Amino acid sequence: MVGLYLHIPFCKQACTYCDFYFSTNLTTKSALVKAIAKEIEIRYKYLNFNKLTSIYFGGGTPSLLSKTEFETIFESINKHFIYDNGSEITIETNPDDITKENLILWKKLNINRLSIGLQSFNDEELKWMNRAHNAIQSVNSVKMAQDAGFENITIDLIYGSKFQDLKTWESTLLQTVSLNTQHISSYNLTIENKTVLGIQHAKGKEPSINDELSSKQFLMLTDILTQNNFIHYEISNFGKPGFFAKHNSNYWLQKHYLGVGPSAHSFNGVSRQWNIKNNNAYIKAIENNTDYFEKEQLSVKDRFNEYILTRLRTIWGCDVNEIKLLFGEEIQKHFLNIAQEKKNDLEETNGAYTLTTTAKLYADGIASDFFMD
Repeated sequence: MVGLYLHIPFCKQACTYCDFYFSTNLTTKSALVKAIAKEIEIRYKYLNFNKLTSIYFGGGTPSLLSKTEFETIFESINKHFIYDNGSEITIETNPDDITKENLILWKKLNINRLSIGLQSFNDEELKWMNRAHNAIQSVNSVKMAQDAGFENITIDLIYGSKFQDLKTWESTLLQTVSLNTQHISSYNLTIENKTVLGIQHAKGKEPSINDELSSKQFLMLTDILTQNNFIHYEISNFGKPGFFAKHNSNYWLQKHYLGVGPSAHSFNGVSRQWNIKNNNAYIKAIENNTDYFEKEQLSVKDRFNEYILTRLRTIWGCDVNEIKLLFGEEIQKHFLNIAQEKKNDLEETNGAYTLTTTAKLYADGIASDFFMD
């Protein structure tokens, strides 16, 4: 399993909480698309000519791309990679970008999975987030996509804001389930320093996150979705049977992937590299064939730490036999020693260790206890 990620770093407007790399200046969009197409040409051998199992247009807001811009990128993909109808091709989109024209275009491009950033069904909350859509558009966008024949749709939700209590969150979840999508991703709101929310919080104009309430909302999320035929296969992700995200699972299962575009990351099993976070600098570097990324060679301990961090978040967990195979017997012993100390937070099935539901609230902290220096 190998994946191709394309970072499209443009948005109509900045969400108050978002710290992903993006720009609201669209003047360089055409030039950047050409640079992405060229980077594919430069780096396609990174995946050793393996057949792609997933292609993921992320951002930013890739649904802002025009027909011509999409065609430019797909022309480069089709020239340098092999994939078939079984490959998952995802585009992230906002509800306000879901139009009949765009849905027809995406179908023609063989995009078969939509990731729709609903975030909320509360107009006041959406306005506070500085989203470009309203609650009615949230619902209508999903129905439009379903009517257009998309049968693999995931929607994003955010919990933990000052607008939510347990009652409103339960209502959100029940409305979400009623939309009958195949996948749901739900994230706890975080306050990042350089975002609008972070700046306002630092000034005392926004409250801190209520961790106790967020924890209860997470447990409610888990209960309601699992009761409605969703499998909780990663801490923030729920899929119906047969609809786990192939591309994101590559990340969690340490499969190889190539990332193109500003700020995109790549991983080939032994090293990790990441592109510069500047549209103009990226375009110029690609055009002039100069360096545009940094690279880190991963030690065995680095790879083990990443394995723990990602696998412990999933339904597949950390497998002791796999740990021995990948990292050696000494590291396997280290893992088993820590697992014994953490036995109240872990469940073991046939040598695979996963977190209990309650322990998922502290996943990163538990994972860090396994790390090797």
